[in-house]
Amino acid sequence: MRIKLLVGTMTGTAELVAQEVQQTLQNGGHEAEVLMMDGVGIDVFGRGGVFIVCTSTHGYGDIPDNAVEFFETLERRRPRLDNVVYGVIALGDGTYGENFCKAGARFDELLSKLGARRAGKPLQHDANSGDVPEEVATQWVAEWVQEHLGSDGAA
Repeated sequence: MRIKLLVGTMTGTAELVAQEVQQTLQNGGHEAEVLMMDGVGIDVFGRGGVFIVCTSTHGYGDIPDNAVEFFETLERRRPRLDNVVYGVIALGDGTYGENFCKAGARFDELLSKLGARRAGKPLQHDANSGDVPEEVATQWVAEWVQEHLGSDGAA
């Protein structure tokens, strides 16, 4: 199974998390590619496939700078994503209340509106939890693949 990780980050934490998730997926026999959102266009969805959006939240619920253009282009062009299966790894700070992990929630809502099918619940990591985000995310993705893509990785 080929899985593309789309990364939105301000400080590099989401990129680090995505790289660790990539390693976990590769160790499980999957092809995994980390793509920074400012380095790809929405044509990355092409003919569909399996994607994981790994994004931090900036400020009061904002999309990270490197992902703004990607997000806004999706909103504006509204391509049909019926052949897309996705998961979400959202990083945030619980002290921001209703804006906690908001960027991940915004991507989730938009992808769903465009016809993509979310597999499982999004992972929401709180920077104040004391848990290392890479460790939480690698455990989540191992379970996510098994539970939602099947043992053979078929969506």
